[in-house]
Amino acid sequence: MAENAFIKLVPSSAKQTVTIEEVMDLFHYYKNITTKTGDQLNWQYGDSAFPYEIKETEEGKGKWFYLKSNHERYYAILIGIDKESVRSEDGQESEQVNIQITLPEQSTHGDKGKANEFAKFLAKKLQGELHLFNERIMYYYPRK
Repeated sequence: MAENAFIKLVPSSAKQTVTIEEVMDLFHYYKNITTKTGDQLNWQYGDSAFPYEIKETEEGKGKWFYLKSNHERYYAILIGIDKESVRSEDGQESEQVNIQITLPEQSTHGDKGKANEFAKFLAKKLQGELHLFNERIMYYYPRK
């Protein structure tokens, strides 16, 4: 069965909305900084830190993309954006943007580790509320 983690963009988050292109840009940024770290260490760290290719299909354009790996320890991770209606404390109805990270059934333990790492990176950059695969919640936004 597929497993899901969510990054919820709450009112205290850095941004209230995000596009799939912005999420892809964050993955390109992640790949770039890990490659630079590897250059400083004189080691091919970029390939180990991000062993995936970013792929987008016609049917998922603007909604989701996936990370596909050719390494034996990894398979794939799906990333998508969804909106849900939430009711605030004062009874106001509003839309909340969620980034969903899905591990398909064929995913490996390596994929799960990388998905947790990527989810934490995205949640920290966007100052969101991270709901992990094990249903625990991590708060990366300023709390009152």
